[in-house]
Amino acid sequence: MTAIQVLGPTQRERVRTLIEDPRFDTAIILVIVLNAITLGLETSPAMLERYASLLHAFDRTALGIFIVELGLRMFVYRRRFFHDQWRVFDFIIVGIALLPAAGIFAVLRAMRVLRILRLVSMVPSMRVVVSALLTALPGMGSIIGLMGIVLYVSAVLATKLFGSIAPEFFGTLAASAFTLFQVMTVEGWPDIARGVMVQSPYAWIFFVSYLLVATFMVLNLFIAVVVNAMQSQVSKDLEGEAEMQTRMILDEVRAIRRELEVLRGTTKP
Repeated sequence: MTAIQVLGPTQRERVRTLIEDPRFDTAIILVIVLNAITLGLETSPAMLERYASLLHAFDRTALGIFIVELGLRMFVYRRRFFHDQWRVFDFIIVGIALLPAAGIFAVLRAMRVLRILRLVSMVPSMRVVVSALLTALPGMGSIIGLMGIVLYVSAVLATKLFGSIAPEFFGTLAASAFTLFQVMTVEGWPDIARGVMVQSPYAWIFFVSYLLVATFMVLNLFIAVVVNAMQSQVSKDLEGEAEMQTRMILDEVRAIRRELEVLRGTTKP
């Protein structure tokens, strides 16, 4: 019993050393990228006809590697494995691939491509971007509401002003909303505006005003919120790294103090 208790932690530390090695993460990232390439090749009938067995074999191999990797991480971290949201994300992505690809679950076979999303959890810079986007969501809600109001008011005005001139674009409220959404993306709006201006020369005032408000002001607010969230996320990450380094230094200092106390105790007459 004592041997098992000693052997367990020893093995766990060896596995911890393995999975925390940067080369281990690099190898997993390489497998993810290669698996993404093979999944893309499977969409080609010609490639699938020639190399179907090879592609399927590599796909199963990659899935096996991911399962072993998650098993090692669960062995090391135990319950703490589910305390990290990124490890839970990886667990769900790999778990989807294990569902049977038959019957009602046949559509899930196409979801194997979701394994590529594991790059987000493996690459720290991608994690920062995703975390920042999630942090920015509450602020984006207010901007989306403001954009909805601008779009609705503009659609009502456009329907009343240009409905009879260009019914294919502004004949109904829904058509106007869709057209103005297209205009907001600055895609083909000059053609729409010029078509209306043939019969309504002053229509440019409406379109220019709408573009200034919807595109150059509201959309820039989205960028401002995301940039602010990314700056906050980077600051939090830097603070976390500094705190971790401080804890490591304090642990080393405590270990040195304990060793000194032991040495003093052994040197006393």
